[in-house]
Amino acid sequence: MRGVRFMLEYAKAEQLLREWGVRSTIVVFGSARVRPDGPGRQSYWHAQAREFGRIASQRGGALHTAAETRDNVIATGGGHGIMGAANRGAHEAGAPSIGFNITLPREQEPNPWATPELTFRFHYFAIRKMHLAMRANALVIFPGGFGTLDELFELLTLVQTRKAPRLPIVLFDEAYWRAVVNLEVLAEHGMIAPTDLDLFSFADDAEAVWSTLVAAGLKAHAGPLEAQEKSGGLT
Repeated sequence: MRGVRFMLEYAKAEQLLREWGVRSTIVVFGSARVRPDGPGRQSYWHAQAREFGRIASQRGGALHTAAETRDNVIATGGGHGIMGAANRGAHEAGAPSIGFNITLPREQEPNPWATPELTFRFHYFAIRKMHLAMRANALVIFPGGFGTLDELFELLTLVQTRKAPRLPIVLFDEAYWRAVVNLEVLAEHGMIAPTDLDLFSFADDAEAVWSTLVAAGLKAHAGPLEAQEKSGGLT
């Protein structure tokens, strides 16, 4: 019956997202361990994730329902920390936001800021990843650990291999990411093409993230579905 469970996990989320008119999303990833009063730069990361959730919701089309569609709706992994902050920013803007939770032994209790009807709990990572990717207009990666790195490289691989349309990918806090992973070394050794380094950008505050996304082609009131159909789509 595993195939049936796969189908049901996909279909339930798909139905509710359609009912809410969610045509496209901005996916925000980051650590569930980041606290608003945490050590080091954690408080700054948390505050900026919250601010970005507000900015994107107000300017991106998540509030617009006249055409019965919503664009650039904030979507997160549904947990606390950075994810909760981004969902909270959207909530404070009066916009819906999505929480794609996964059943884990720890650190994955749903945060209270994602829209209740759009808060999902998946058993299978594969179905969760599909929903995170298939409506994404952009990806914003805040500091995080293994899970955040997993999602980042998953989306980079989909775009690099053209299994997903090109979309803006912004890494928040350039100093953090350059300290954690040196992607230039991959290009130096021929593991990736030098042009693959153009698949992502850096930004250090919420306004800069939004400006970078817009400069990279993000548009309000425009979903990714047409682009997917023309380019072969997310397969």
